[in-house]
Amino acid sequence: MKDGFRHARRLRILAASGLGLLWALWPTPPGPSSSAALERVLARDFITVHTRNTPFTYYEGRQGPTGFEYELMRRFADRLGVSLNLSDDHHVQSVLDAVRHQGDLGAAALPLDPLAEGLVFSRPILSMQPMVVYRRGLQPPKALDDLKDWNIGIAKGTGISRVMHELQREHPRLSWKEAEDLEIASLLRRIEDGELDAAVVYAHQFRLNRLFFPEVEDGFDIGEPVTMAWAFSGKDGLALIERANTFFDELRAEGELDRLTARYFGHDDYLEYVGARVFINHVNKRLPRFDALFREAARAQHFDWKLLAAVGYQESHWDPEATSPTGVRGLMMLTNATAEEVGVSNRLDPAQSIEGGARYLRSVEQRLPESITGEDRLYMALAAYNVGLGHLYDARDIARMRGGNPDLWRDVREALPLLQESQWHSKTRHGYARGGEPVIYVQNIRRYLEILDYVDRSQQQFHQLNARLPDQADAEIFELVPPMP
Repeated sequence: MKDGFRHARRLRILAASGLGLLWALWPTPPGPSSSAALERVLARDFITVHTRNTPFTYYEGRQGPTGFEYELMRRFADRLGVSLNLSDDHHVQSVLDAVRHQGDLGAAALPLDPLAEGLVFSRPILSMQPMVVYRRGLQPPKALDDLKDWNIGIAKGTGISRVMHELQREHPRLSWKEAEDLEIASLLRRIEDGELDAAVVYAHQFRLNRLFFPEVEDGFDIGEPVTMAWAFSGKDGLALIERANTFFDELRAEGELDRLTARYFGHDDYLEYVGARVFINHVNKRLPRFDALFREAARAQHFDWKLLAAVGYQESHWDPEATSPTGVRGLMMLTNATAEEVGVSNRLDPAQSIEGGARYLRSVEQRLPESITGEDRLYMALAAYNVGLGHLYDARDIARMRGGNPDLWRDVREALPLLQESQWHSKTRHGYARGGEPVIYVQNIRRYLEILDYVDRSQQQFHQLNARLPDQADAEIFELVPPMP
């Protein structure tokens, strides 16, 4: 956080629920039989997890702390009966160094490395498949030999470097650049900017980020999958890692790991653009049921009813029973906390949901600085409705750092996606956010509002409008690794 708080952040959370892991036949690693590490954790009543602030591991989401590995950490702490203490100001190598010298555990999409000095690893958690992604407009590569003259980047320390070196033995003309402290969003941005032709990333990482980088295409899988695991210090006994392995065995047997994997990596298209024809079809068939409710809520909160309708469509496609993988529900997709804040007792009641969403949007808008005016104020309120006020304020800070005007949407819009990049979100109060989402969110709502305005003005039949609106498409830090001599 700012003024040094971000770097010293330690999120202390009382863990709840339970979770576990994958391959039951993973052997117990060699090492001393003492239980010093486990006894230390139980005595102090919390476990420190060294991690990274990324969409895969841990970040502040719309409903609070979230992330695939965060869910695992939280459940493991609960199994131990202790609180969770996060140290998230790391990249991969610094996570490993922190575990070696400070202990407890590291959970940061770490590649399992049995030869890592001073460390032991848990049972495998997840299989991570490396894949080539490249800039749209280039000749689509089909095989490694197609990449021999390309400018390729990778993130160092993620396990992909080892894969690339193995492949280089069979493809000696293969070369690439690698950087120590670089997240996938930075790699994909460099592809879009033309600094790189391609990158090698993990398939699940690309699925989480592809929507925000439309000029980056997926190519093909390369090499063997890399195993993700947790890292523990090798000097304080095996009792803590044995507890983790038991936890993983139980998680696997319960089917919870499969459910968690599907929740985080099985939904990569929920913010995709919707074609104008599909939208008009919903205007014709779904909107009439809720038209009066939108108008009533708009009058009460002094909004354009079509704006609220556009927000409702972006949130749920006007489905009053919509439920997200994270438990956000209803036509306006309210969280439990937001529903309580605005007095909604039943999120699946369309009238309550629309009224509550309108009240919440007005509340967010009223909390913005008075210096933000006009359409800029509306667009920032919409962005905050999606990503939260804290992350919007962080984006305003970044806009200011970059010499922009934090009161103008055009400058904040450019800053929001930077919350996905460690060199920027590390300077903010609330850390990582999927900052590309609110940009697309506002863009979609503006698009839907324009169509609704057109329908309202023209009073034409929907099939006439449908024919006139075409479909839209879904919506130097590097170290060079040269070819082998």
